[in-house]
Amino acid sequence: MELFPFQEAAATRIAERFAAYVADPLMIDRTRAVPFFQMLVSITGSGKTLVLADAVAQMQARLPRQPIVLWLSKGRVVVWQTYANLAAGKYASNVPGFVVKPLLELAPQYIEDGDTPLMLVATVGKFARQDDQEADRRIFQVQLDLASESLWTLLKRRASSRGDRRPLIVIYDEGQNLSDLQTQRLFELAPDALISASATPAVPHALERILARLRADKGWVDADFKTVVSSSDVVAAALVKSRISLGGYVTPMETAVTAMLADIADATDAAAAIDEPFRPKAIYVCTTNAVDGVPISEDAKRPFEDRQARPIVIWRHLVASGVDPAKIAVYCQLAFTKDTPPPPSFNLFGGADRDYDRFVAGGFEHIVFNLSLQEGWDDPHCGFAYIDKEMASARQITQVIGRVLRQPGATHHADPILNTAHFYIRADERGVFEDILDEVRAQLTSEHPAIELKVRPENRRADRDREPPSRPRAVPTTSIYSGNAQTAIGRIVDRMMDFRAGGPNTVGQGARMQVLQEVGHGGAATYEWIEVEHSNRVSARSIFRRELQRLFPGGLRRAGGPVNLVDIELPKFDAAVEITSPAADHVRGVAAEVVDAYIDNARLLQNEDDPPYSVGPVTIDPSDAVPFANALHPRYSGLNSFELDFARALDRTQRVWCRNSVGSGYFIPMLDRGSTATFWPDFLVWVDRTVVAIDTKGKHVLSEDVRRKLFDINGTGERPRVVLRLVSQGTWSISAAGQVSQQGKVGYTVWRWANGRLNATLCPDLRAACEATLTI
Repeated sequence: MELFPFQEAAATRIAERFAAYVADPLMIDRTRAVPFFQMLVSITGSGKTLVLADAVAQMQARLPRQPIVLWLSKGRVVVWQTYANLAAGKYASNVPGFVVKPLLELAPQYIEDGDTPLMLVATVGKFARQDDQEADRRIFQVQLDLASESLWTLLKRRASSRGDRRPLIVIYDEGQNLSDLQTQRLFELAPDALISASATPAVPHALERILARLRADKGWVDADFKTVVSSSDVVAAALVKSRISLGGYVTPMETAVTAMLADIADATDAAAAIDEPFRPKAIYVCTTNAVDGVPISEDAKRPFEDRQARPIVIWRHLVASGVDPAKIAVYCQLAFTKDTPPPPSFNLFGGADRDYDRFVAGGFEHIVFNLSLQEGWDDPHCGFAYIDKEMASARQITQVIGRVLRQPGATHHADPILNTAHFYIRADERGVFEDILDEVRAQLTSEHPAIELKVRPENRRADRDREPPSRPRAVPTTSIYSGNAQTAIGRIVDRMMDFRAGGPNTVGQGARMQVLQEVGHGGAATYEWIEVEHSNRVSARSIFRRELQRLFPGGLRRAGGPVNLVDIELPKFDAAVEITSPAADHVRGVAAEVVDAYIDNARLLQNEDDPPYSVGPVTIDPSDAVPFANALHPRYSGLNSFELDFARALDRTQRVWCRNSVGSGYFIPMLDRGSTATFWPDFLVWVDRTVVAIDTKGKHVLSEDVRRKLFDINGTGERPRVVLRLVSQGTWSISAAGQVSQQGKVGYTVWRWANGRLNATLCPDLRAACEATLTI
C-alpha cells in the first residue's frame, strides 16, 4: 500500500533512530540490552498501522539477523483485523518476506528459521495477567503438539538453527493501554525494541527506569522518545475530516435526534452525487439499562412499547421518524425477559466479540451503543453522533470523536457536510454544555490542532453553517498526461543492472553490530557476542519503489506517478541487496532518473474524459461572514485581509466568481518533485468560455514557488479552458535569467504564463489588477 509522505517520514525516523541505537546499545547485564523505546504519536485515522508496518520493514533491513516482531493490541477485534491486513490484506506488501502468524500458532521451526523474518500477532490478554497458571493462557503452557517448552520460553530464547538469538521488536498498537504489568511481562522477553503507537500516549511507571537510563547515558531528551505526526499533514491527505461541528441541545432527546436526521438527509443527498456514492452513518451514545427512578428489573418487565431504557427510547423515535428498523443496530447488553421480548425487527447485539462479525456484516446505518462498541469498528462513513445527557462529559465526547473522524474515500469532497464530524450533545442546562465545551476545545486543540472546531448556537442544525451555490458552475479537471514519458522511462529501466547473481556490489559497508550467539547445548550452553558487519537483504524492487515515493510523493492525485510506467515485476527487481550497498545506490540512482524523465516528458492536460469539477456548497462562520453580490455563494468567511480586498474588487467586476476551498475544491496536480502534490487556487472566475484560476500569493512565498504553480495547461475538445493567474502585493520584476525580485511595495503584480515563460504585469490598484487577471 502506498504511503503518504508524512507516513513514510515517520516510519523512516523510527527506523533510523533504531539503527543508530542498536549499533551502540546500553546494557542491563552481559546478555540483555536496554531496549530501544519509541512512541509514535499520531491522531486517529492517520494510518498508524501502516506507519508501524513500514517502520518494521525498514528496521528489518538495517538489522544483521532476521527479526521476530511481536505485534500486540488490547482488543481482540483489532488484533484480528491487524493479522488479516498484515498476513494477506492491504498491508501485506509493506512487510515483504515476513511470515505472519497468530501468536498461539507459533511453532519452533518458525523461530529456528533464521533466514525468514517472523511476525506474531496477539492480544496482551494472552500473557499479561497476574496469574501465570490461568487455564486459558496457553502461552505459558507446554504445547505438546509443537514442542517440549512453552511459547513464552521459545520467545525468550528465540534461537535460530545457527544458535543466534534473533532480534525481538515489540509493537504495541493503541499504546495508551500499556500497563505496568504488561511492560514487566514484555521485559522478561528482553526485547531489542518497544514501539508504542497512540493518539494520546502514556508511559507506564515500569518504563521510567528505562527512560531514565536513556536520558542519563545517551543524553536523550523528551523529543528523542517520540515520533510525532503533524495533524495538519493528516488533514491535508484527507485521511480525516477537516472540521468538527459541536451543537448543544437543552431539549428533549427527540428534538436533537430529529435535527440530526435532517442533517443526515442533506448529507445523504450530497453523498449520492459524488463519484463513489455512499450512505452516511450515525451513532447514538447512551446508557444501557439505567432508568431514572425505576429498577432495571422492573423496566425489563414492561412491554417493549413502554420501556424507558435509553436505547429502546431512541430506537422507537428513529422508527417513528421513518428510519427503516433493518438499518438500526443496538450494540449493548440490554436486558429483556422471556415474557417481554423485543420485536423481531429490533437488531440487538449483546454478545460483544461473539456478535461483532454479524454486526459488521449487517451494514447498519444507525448504531446505538454505550461506549462498549469494539475499538475495531472505525467506519469512515460515520459522520454523525448523538450523545445523550448521561454520557455528555468531555472525556466521553473526546472518546467518541475518533469514531466519526475518518474521511470516506480518503477524499475531501466538494460539499463540506461530507468533510465534517457532526455532534449533537444533549445537556440538562446551558451551563453544563458550556463547561463541557471548554474542556473539549482544550483537548482538541492539543490532540487535533489542524481540525477546525465549530460550535453551533444552542439547538441549531448544522445546515446554517453551509451555503449552497446559487447556480451551477463547473471547471474542467486537469490531469497529468504521461504517455510521452513511457519510452524514456523504459530505456532508463533497461539500463538498470541485474544483481540477482549477487557479488560484492550487493554487500554494504554497514555499521558493525553485535549478535548474541549460543555456544554449547542444554545445561552447558553459554552466550557470547559476535560482531556482524552486514545487514539483512531486501529486494531491489522495495528500494526502487521507496525512492520513487520519496522523490515524487502524492501519486494518487498525480495520475499515480512514474511507478505506473515501470514494469516493476521485471525479474531483475527480485535481486536481494543490502540497503547500504553499491547496488542499492545504483537502484536509487535509476529511480531518480525515472522521476526526472517523468517530469520532463509529462504535461498537464485538461481531462475531457472525466466529469468536470462542479462547485458545491461552502462552510461559513456566520460571525465573520462577508456578503457578496456576484459570487456563486452569498457569503464567505475566513479570508485574510488581502484575499478580502481582492474578493471585493472581483465582485465589482460583475463576473461570476467563487472562493475555492482548499482540500475540497478545485485543484491542479503539481508536476515536479517535492511534497506539494496539488495546487489549490484561491478564486475561480468564469469569463465567457474560459475559467480563470487566481491565487493571491504573499511576497514571502512568491519567489520559491511562483514558477511551479503557473502552468501552460493544454486543452482539447469543446469544454472551457482553464488559465492561471497569480496576484502579489507590490511591484515585482523578472530578469531574462528568470530571477524574481521586488522593486517596490506600492501597487500589485499579476503573473501569467505566456510564450513559454513567466510574465509580470504591474498594476497601480486592485481594480487594474482584477482587469489584468481577467484579460484572456
